[in-house]
Amino acid sequence: MTEPAAPTPKPAPFQIFRATDAVAYSETSCMELTGLTPVILDGIQRAADAGADDANVVKLLFSMGGMSLTYAWFKSGFPLPLHSHNVDCLYYILAGSLHLGSDELGAGDGFFVGNGVPYSYRPGTRGVEVLEFRTAENFDIRFLGKTVAFWDRTVKVLEEKRTEWADEKAPHDAVPR
Repeated sequence: MTEPAAPTPKPAPFQIFRATDAVAYSETSCMELTGLTPVILDGIQRAADAGADDANVVKLLFSMGGMSLTYAWFKSGFPLPLHSHNVDCLYYILAGSLHLGSDELGAGDGFFVGNGVPYSYRPGTRGVEVLEFRTAENFDIRFLGKTVAFWDRTVKVLEEKRTEWADEKAPHDAVPR
């Protein structure tokens, strides 16, 4: 006879989180890379060498009770690779814009991506800042660019824009007040 599973602790009924306490994704284990092949591993490494890490900021703001909230800033034209996650994701645009297929979305707009649905978007001319709401505290990312040619195009954009990105400010900072 098997033992019954221990009850899952309920999250605190109220909790404050602060942006200043947010942790870079690179310092967490909330997102696991899956589906890696030699071509994808090589592409990720070449993208990193070409400056991918300098062209985006991704921070975990909150994670508890089977949900998480992420802040992401992608600089103008960042070549976000086609990918999927194993959880539902809801995106809200804080500032800037992005192109999703033939649609351009701006501040106050958003989109939903279901579990396992491949997607990508291209940040607009001032970049984009988004909030990412997920239905889990831990999830995966599966890059779907399976060819060397795909990663060659990604790396080319990174190399071409790297100098331009050096002084780029987040869209909310670039808006005259």
